[in-house]
Amino acid sequence: MNRGLPAVAIVGRPNVGKSTFFNRIIGERLAIVEDVPGVTRDRNFALTDWAGRKFYAIDTGGLDTDTEDPMAVAVRDQVLAAFKEADLIVFVVDGKVGPAPVDYRIAELLRKAELPVLLVVNKVDRLPLDLAHHEFWEMGLGEPLPVSSISGKGSGDILDAIVERLPPVPVEPANENDLYIAVIGKPNVGKSSFVNRLLNEDRMLVSNVPGTTRDSIDTPFLYHGKNLVFIDTAGLRRQAKIEPGLEYYSALRSERSIERADVCLLLIDSTEEPHVQDLKIAEKAWHAGRSLIIVANKWDLVEKETNSAKEYVEKMRGRAPTLRHVPVMFTSALTGQRVHNVLDLVLEVAEERNKRISTHEVTEVVRELATRQPPPHYRGMPVKFLYATQADTSPPTFVLFANYPKAIEEGYTRYIQNQMREHWPFQGTPIRLRLRGRREEK
Repeated sequence: MNRGLPAVAIVGRPNVGKSTFFNRIIGERLAIVEDVPGVTRDRNFALTDWAGRKFYAIDTGGLDTDTEDPMAVAVRDQVLAAFKEADLIVFVVDGKVGPAPVDYRIAELLRKAELPVLLVVNKVDRLPLDLAHHEFWEMGLGEPLPVSSISGKGSGDILDAIVERLPPVPVEPANENDLYIAVIGKPNVGKSSFVNRLLNEDRMLVSNVPGTTRDSIDTPFLYHGKNLVFIDTAGLRRQAKIEPGLEYYSALRSERSIERADVCLLLIDSTEEPHVQDLKIAEKAWHAGRSLIIVANKWDLVEKETNSAKEYVEKMRGRAPTLRHVPVMFTSALTGQRVHNVLDLVLEVAEERNKRISTHEVTEVVRELATRQPPPHYRGMPVKFLYATQADTSPPTFVLFANYPKAIEEGYTRYIQNQMREHWPFQGTPIRLRLRGRREEK
């Protein structure tokens, strides 16, 4: 099973510095850091890289096995869910305090999880003189690695150790005829029901519990001679056995699916207003260079006299102008309404994604656009486009050669992009522009 890039979950009891360590290894301050136990109750995740290896880092709440406080139990549930989502666990302990009883209980949970574990001793601030980390050998999780997340001492060694333990990234079979389609969206919008209806069989477990779908399953489907490979999170457990906390990781699963896809089908619940989370997922796919189709599911439940498809689309695009080039299909997984029309739309969008325009045609169009609305002058000199070419497909990528490329501002490139679509719509597919100078041709 190919889940995409590996994920590393950072776990430990409250207030050992997990969020500070997380911020250190990703190089940003995404997690809230306060000297108060239990500040990180949810999870943060971020894509990072070290020594050429990319991976997702997941920051989790403090794991406390000694209390039945509802908030502590909720945190425990989502941390335990992280065990199932991660390829490597980084267990962070406090070098100033030394091994605590709860650390031993967490270590026992980690052994039962049967995942690779890296034991990181934080707050060892006087490296290499401080030897406090050696106390943690007795935990039976291998060599304790010291770090000071505050100063960064030892963090490079930790990242080296993380990368060494990451599983290899699976290589997709090389088949130009395969089209990878990610079915993404918030929990409980009907993703599995939609794929079931599309494929005419119950391949995915369907439940009303958000987060039922767990592991990424590739489902091939031959349609009009094209091998469509659906990436859906297929539920492998019965409803009664769904562990709490799994919905915390739906965003991470969406991101991993987007990373592997050519075309993304974003399912939204048309009985509700477009949610900010829906729009964020859409923009994530668009900015990642993936083609996108929005599938407004449950349309059979919408009162048509007071709500029209046109109004719904206008409202959504008003909130996210990026989506004005994204087609929207209104479907019902329950009744099958327009579900199979989505397959035809997928093929249309994929064709647009792989469309190639000749250099002569691209140059002519760009020059015509520059004549119609010239770019601003640079130090009194006119900015001219020498020629333009399509450098790549999937997504369509154009290189524009100009005499002063650095003088061309983002607003003007947006004008070029938008006007290009008047000639070549590239429905459902982002367009990328790159500016080069005369001397950069080679």
